[in-house]
Amino acid sequence: MSTIFRTGVRSLALFAVLLLGLSNLALAGEVVVYTAANNEIHNTMVKAFEAKYPDIKVKAVNMSTGPITEKAISEAANPQADVVYGVNDIALEQLKKAGVFEPYMPKNTKIPTSFMDSDGFYVGHFATLMAMAVNTKRLKEEGLDMPVCWEDLIKPGFRGHITIAAPTKSGTGLSIMSTLYDMFGWNFIDNLHQNIFQYNSSGSEAGRQAGSGETIVGLTYDTAVISQVKAGMPVEMVMPPVVPNVIEGGGLVAKAPHPDNGKLFLDFMASEEAAKLLAPYVGTTAVPGYGNFDLAKLSLWVMRRPLDADAFKREWAGKYEK
Repeated sequence: MSTIFRTGVRSLALFAVLLLGLSNLALAGEVVVYTAANNEIHNTMVKAFEAKYPDIKVKAVNMSTGPITEKAISEAANPQADVVYGVNDIALEQLKKAGVFEPYMPKNTKIPTSFMDSDGFYVGHFATLMAMAVNTKRLKEEGLDMPVCWEDLIKPGFRGHITIAAPTKSGTGLSIMSTLYDMFGWNFIDNLHQNIFQYNSSGSEAGRQAGSGETIVGLTYDTAVISQVKAGMPVEMVMPPVVPNVIEGGGLVAKAPHPDNGKLFLDFMASEEAAKLLAPYVGTTAVPGYGNFDLAKLSLWVMRRPLDADAFKREWAGKYEK
């Protein structure tokens, strides 16, 4: 074998090793995620992702939606995160407009375009559905008919029997109230206000109040009602014909420190494998066929006009907060 040939073989082998090392580099190290996902969802997703990619460590900052969004925006000039996920569509739009995200669409996903940003900056992973938790025992005691639609809630018989989180303090309250405003206008909100027993600060509290019998109807999110039913409380879930909803998802941070690993994380979150893991915790996953509800049987409300969340909260507070 000539010296030139042997040298060429060694060069090719070295080049192959270098290529393998570079390819593994994208599958090693860490991925930094900012999230507002609850602990059950986040821990489940991280455990599964790290099992799939054992050389990648997930480092997370987990706070509520407002603070995590503000943190990502404040760092836009010097990004510290690779991915923001588990935040609602209002926050996703804020992040997009602030330049936090760069376009990235996950590979090999079954998620329909209705859950995707039209400009490709973020993808929804699941939808949280808003519903009524109705205490059937209290309902019978008061001689009231089961409410079946939003309009039923402004009937005089429900005066003082409804709780909901204030939209100024809760994303759940904001979703429900802003959707009802989009459907019916301020006149309906005025009438509903007359029947409200209490505005609270937690999105799930209204479900617990209905479960305990403190109130007849709690307006809250899907899994908060399911938890009361599973706990054996005299609660029935009412999902009105038109459903307020929050789509929660994530996107790739522009100029992220570990962009390849960030893409892998988003690919995983958009996969059918992740949808199966999300299913017990959410109303419905973006990948069709998983979750507590069949999306094909529901009519999710699509806002008719863009929502300026801050302006809505200011106007609502001026009308109803004392």
